[in-house]
Amino acid sequence: MPTIDVNYAELERLLGITLEGDMEKLDNILAYVKAEVKGFNPSDGLISIEMKDTARADLWSVEGLVRALRGYVGKQKGIKPYVAAPFEVEVNVDACLFDIRPYICCAVIKDIHLTDAAIKSIMHLQAKLDHTHGRSRRRTSIGIYNLDLIKPPIVYTAVKPDDVSFVPLGFAEPMELNKILAQHPKGQEYGHIVACNALYPMLFDSDGNVLSFPPIINSNDLGNITEASCNLLVEVTGTLYKAVLNTLTLVTSALIEHGGKAYSVRINYPKDAGYPEQTLITPDFSSRRFELSVIETNRLLGLSLSAKEITELLGTAGLGIEKVCADYITVLVPCYRIDIMHQVDLIEDVAIAYGYNNIVPLWRELPTTGKAKADQPSLNIARDLMVGLGYQEVLNTTLTNPQTLFEKMNQLPSRLIELSDPKVITLSCLRNQLLPGLVEFLSINQSVEFPQKIFELGKVTLVVATEETQTCDKEYLSAVTTHPNANFSEIKSTLDSFMANFGVEWQIQEIVHPSFIVGRVGKILVDGREVGVIGEINPVVLERWKLENPVGAFELHLQTLIDDRQKKRQN
Repeated sequence: MPTIDVNYAELERLLGITLEGDMEKLDNILAYVKAEVKGFNPSDGLISIEMKDTARADLWSVEGLVRALRGYVGKQKGIKPYVAAPFEVEVNVDACLFDIRPYICCAVIKDIHLTDAAIKSIMHLQAKLDHTHGRSRRRTSIGIYNLDLIKPPIVYTAVKPDDVSFVPLGFAEPMELNKILAQHPKGQEYGHIVACNALYPMLFDSDGNVLSFPPIINSNDLGNITEASCNLLVEVTGTLYKAVLNTLTLVTSALIEHGGKAYSVRINYPKDAGYPEQTLITPDFSSRRFELSVIETNRLLGLSLSAKEITELLGTAGLGIEKVCADYITVLVPCYRIDIMHQVDLIEDVAIAYGYNNIVPLWRELPTTGKAKADQPSLNIARDLMVGLGYQEVLNTTLTNPQTLFEKMNQLPSRLIELSDPKVITLSCLRNQLLPGLVEFLSINQSVEFPQKIFELGKVTLVVATEETQTCDKEYLSAVTTHPNANFSEIKSTLDSFMANFGVEWQIQEIVHPSFIVGRVGKILVDGREVGVIGEINPVVLERWKLENPVGAFELHLQTLIDDRQKKRQN
């Protein structure tokens, strides 16, 4: 969840209330927008605020936060209107950008009076939007420039890497584009976005002066904003038009909150290049219309609110009203509320404005009887034993990917349950073993003090043709230990202690396993059946996970041992 740093004095000034340093009072106010204070440093005057609603990108700055809270503290109800005067600047887009970084939206802000706190707030918002909403600048990136140094019209084009050099922000000497990618911190961080292209996107003014190398870095000459800057140009480039337009709206509206006046910019796209429109005027501050059913609102909330009462609550939530009827309300959703997609989102805002604590809970009268599943006592014993042996429990997701399960573990692929349409490429299948997740956990926690001893007790999903669903969930137990002297004997001693206290006699038989070192790996046998594997991890696997210390590990089919315990009890 995003955490934003807000200047305390700026928050009080813009919100128009005095908190007197009372963070509990601020916490109660922030609850209206699903946020809470995580820390306050009086020395620098910064409040760290965690945003629980990751869809509300309009709240990721002190300006947006204040705008959303004004209705709840009684300062202003309804939509905060924003307008842009007729355009004064044009941007001409080159057709060669269509397959590289096709979209650009811009706005002009004039007569703004920026303080150091305001500049830091806008830069903080820019960084948050670039990283989250902009997918680390791949989908959108933001640039802000001193308009007084720019001669329109602006040209958005693409150039060969060695054809242009300029002084990037924070540097003193001109650099070619490839050198910026190799030597500038922002080039090293974001260079992969453009490095795959033969041409790189660039922004120039009509005199050929460089504004920026999007999405990497601004020019130090035109893109350095100070308290003396009173006229600004804001641009957003990206690969998704709607996201680019929404990002521009969020940044521009935040700047208007500091007293600036917005002017639109005309974007001229080339003909016959695949763009849906040839001329575009940005920013777009128009509101969207939604029909909200009074009956549906009361049904979902369990209330009996009239259309007038709902209208008042919507105004408190910062929404506008176009028409009110007995059965429905036409709601105006402001341009910055990009999170609202359905009338359910409006009903949630009604509930927040009404107050969740004011809704009387209704307990369902259902004849249900609950009890722990039969396996749970044995699972609890297994978990307690591992903790007693000095291991710390971790919980990994059941979704993973074949590269983690097989390639990095030096194993040949086997049958898996894969998702037909995964939303995240690293979460594309269900795990069939626990050990890869533990090794991955070690690889991202190498700064933690050694020795590291961790275990996981959880479900894996196996392909079983005889089952109705052709799948079966089983409880597995896996543990790893890593430090400079970790070895097979140590992990075997751990398993031996676990099995003895779990009441199971076991043997080990040497095998060859690609994830483990030859001669230091064996299969775990109970009553002649294989129930797991134990050994010292193969250096090939350690290298693929960038682990420096040896790792001892075992994976146990705990479900088999639990089933045996239950059968013995029944007999």
